[in-house]
Amino acid sequence: MSITIRQAQPQDAHAVVPLIIDAIGDIANRLTGEQTAKAVEQELTVLFKREDNRHSYLNTFVAVENEQVLGILVYYNGVEVIHMDANLVKWLEEKNAPSIIIDKEAHEDEYYIDTICVAPEARGKGIGTLLLQFAIEETQKRGYTKLSLNVETQKEDARRLYERMGFVITEPWSIIDEPFHHMVKQF
Repeated sequence: MSITIRQAQPQDAHAVVPLIIDAIGDIANRLTGEQTAKAVEQELTVLFKREDNRHSYLNTFVAVENEQVLGILVYYNGVEVIHMDANLVKWLEEKNAPSIIIDKEAHEDEYYIDTICVAPEARGKGIGTLLLQFAIEETQKRGYTKLSLNVETQKEDARRLYERMGFVITEPWSIIDEPFHHMVKQF
């Protein structure tokens, strides 16, 4: 298995957007202001191809084998998210979608893993771990000392994986009124 991780490109949308939706579920409806699966996918594709929001291709890395996207990492720093969320709210207003309050997901001194998702046919092959390791290395290269993520409290297997990778639970967190563990790896 020869997997490489690279920066996503706008033309990766067809492979990346379904994985984002798989990972974030109904949150995609809120982020796009849409209700049908087709409309959510279309509008998330618009966001992915833009450069000014959390789910932009600029914040996305893809794990690729033989030109096939097998997994994704959506990743950014806690300072940038304030501006990215303001851009999202403005975009939703411009298309007359319901306004939303976007919960804070990271502290400003952290790099943050928003989304990791592996394609169903590629699960169990260590791709999620490769993406996580990439995020750790990239965070260090960028000069940050903290990498964070949020994991739903009931996702014990995911929490254990993150703990094996050196993350520790630092505080309880709430996103859209759902309980999460905020986990941080310090360097």
